[in-house]
Amino acid sequence: MTAEKIFTGIGVTHGVAIGAAFLVEVARPQVPKYKIEDANIEAEQKRFSDAVENVRGELQELKTRAAGLPETAAEEVTLLLEAHLAMISGSRLIRGAAQKIADDKINAEWALENAMGSLAAQFRALKDNYIAARLDDVEAVGNRLLRSLLNIPYVSLDSVPQGGIVLAREISPAETALLDPRRFAGICTVHGGAAGHTAVMARSLGLPAVLSIEAAMLDTTAHGQTAVVDGIEGKLVINPAPETLRRYEKIRAELAQDSESLDELRAEPAVTSDGTQITLRANLELPRDVETISAAGGQGIGLFRTEFLFMNRATLPTEEEQFDAMSTVVAAMKGAPVTFRTLDIGGDKLAPSLGAHLENSVNPALGLRAIRLSLKEPLLLKTQFRAMIRAGAFGPVRILLPMVTTSQEVERARALLIESHRELRAEKAHVEEAPPPLGAMIEIPAAALSADSLAAVSDFFALGTNDLVQYTVAIDRGDDQVASLYNPLNPAVLRLIEFAVEAGRRAGISVSICGEMGADTKYTALLMGLGLREFSVGPASLPRLKRRIRELSLQQAEEHARQVMNQYDPERVTDIVDRFKP
Repeated sequence: MTAEKIFTGIGVTHGVAIGAAFLVEVARPQVPKYKIEDANIEAEQKRFSDAVENVRGELQELKTRAAGLPETAAEEVTLLLEAHLAMISGSRLIRGAAQKIADDKINAEWALENAMGSLAAQFRALKDNYIAARLDDVEAVGNRLLRSLLNIPYVSLDSVPQGGIVLAREISPAETALLDPRRFAGICTVHGGAAGHTAVMARSLGLPAVLSIEAAMLDTTAHGQTAVVDGIEGKLVINPAPETLRRYEKIRAELAQDSESLDELRAEPAVTSDGTQITLRANLELPRDVETISAAGGQGIGLFRTEFLFMNRATLPTEEEQFDAMSTVVAAMKGAPVTFRTLDIGGDKLAPSLGAHLENSVNPALGLRAIRLSLKEPLLLKTQFRAMIRAGAFGPVRILLPMVTTSQEVERARALLIESHRELRAEKAHVEEAPPPLGAMIEIPAAALSADSLAAVSDFFALGTNDLVQYTVAIDRGDDQVASLYNPLNPAVLRLIEFAVEAGRRAGISVSICGEMGADTKYTALLMGLGLREFSVGPASLPRLKRRIRELSLQQAEEHARQVMNQYDPERVTDIVDRFKP
């Protein structure tokens, strides 16, 4: 028996998962390199073509299995698999590898690696984002072929069986769309921080997850063994000893019992012990998950991230496709409000369908993204606006602009919103008499510091603390090398939140928090004490947040906030927050 192995990382969900470990997208296998004789060229090419056919069969089988997934996931997985099938059907990669076997008289693995490198160099030279995105497909197909040649089992995200625990180097924002909580028990990755997109998705889905784990966890001996994901303490245990397994089974049972008690609060109001009403809404990642919001007691959707409608596809979604997804969500909420955020692509979120609109950026996090891209390409924004306005016929809708820095951006967007509304009215479309309310995300220090001017042109604010912390303290929230330095309790961040909330109060507009800070009950009293009365979090976090609110009084929260805001030392602030027990 293999001895128990414990790996430590960053726990990002309040849960424990036990299941079989499945390695996904491990590093490229070590490639053997040797020369072959002329007499063996034909046999080596035959070995390569056999591997191609094996991979073709694997992909066809996965495509068949994908048809059984929920509708949205099935479509996304099928598109990826079709792209990979096309790549092994006489593509430059396959032709190039076969030719190198003959020309260079080398083994198939070496020839394939060379062909992958040549193709990647040619793609990069084109300096086109859409083509660059195809490099991931070349890498995926090439690695699958290498594993077939080397007889190494390949496991991909879309083939992890029911109840499996995913061990991966990283999971991209596009791949998070494939994370179906009904299939996976938990996830662990080498890369990623507590506020990165993998963490956000895991919390939203209620999947136990540990990120930023040392790469040694990807040792192939872990594949298929029993694993424990401790999202509370931030631990991954491979092949747990009997006593360790019993302890975690007990913890999991206790968590399940606690979850049942939280379910009893679903119909109860989110009101403090001294009578202050708090509005609790949910963040929605994918339309397929809308049913979980009402089940968790959400009072609507405070943030629908529309960029996932653009991912895992080669073409832009049409107005009708966006309208279908949005109207379905609005109708499902049965009168509860829905806030759609306009396209927030850029930085670490890439969509191949937008390749023609995005050029390579020296620093993507500070480049053409979010509202900047939407205003540069107004047709993209108007298409979204038209779909959102039309969806508003099925229930109350609000529109949120991401990465706003100036009031002029809001004014330009509002002009396009009014124009879109007038066009739809002229077309006799079934829409409301007035355009939906338009709000600004406060997620950049410049926005928080100029919140008064933004409040004058906005109908509401939403605090995006994930990026607000990142940009304020200059920490990439997805970089595991500096993930431990990401601190929402930095006094500078707290003062920016205070500025924005106060500006909203003076202007008489609502201010909500939709970042991950709002989902952590450790910060609930502080945020309420700073004046926040609306929270939007992942559906899985709603019951625990409601219980915390009902334990607090507003007086306690305000006194706690005063103590925190009187400090300038981050360690002292953290100590006060950690010790707060109402």
